[in-house]
Amino acid sequence: NMYLSVNSRAASAYTRVGVETSVQGADAHELINLLFGALMETLAQAKAAIEREDLPAKGKAIGQAARLLDEGLKAGLSPQGGELTARLSTLYTYSIRRLTEANVHNDVAAVDEVRSLIEPVADSWKSIRNDI
Repeated sequence: NMYLSVNSRAASAYTRVGVETSVQGADAHELINLLFGALMETLAQAKAAIEREDLPAKGKAIGQAARLLDEGLKAGLSPQGGELTARLSTLYTYSIRRLTEANVHNDVAAVDEVRSLIEPVADSWKSIRNDI
């Protein structure tokens, strides 16, 4: 499809962050769904860790979320995607910056902001299954 070409880099980043699944059998669309799902899960873990003041767990979860964004979702964007690719790339870069700030300042609001920005993208991606 023209928006995202999932390459081996995205797949290896996905397995490297240790999410339990079989990437080998996943088609491109499903792999992105898995990346979004894993991202939402790590954001929930980060928020919970901040709330219970578990700094090691917070750092681990935020690190995983940032890698999913950077090495998974952002790396998988197609250079031929035009304006949509540019907008998603900017969104992912901003989200990574907000997660860095969340990590430094133990800021639940920053984690919530990232969740609220990524959720509609993830939902839209799920809904285009039949258009590919």
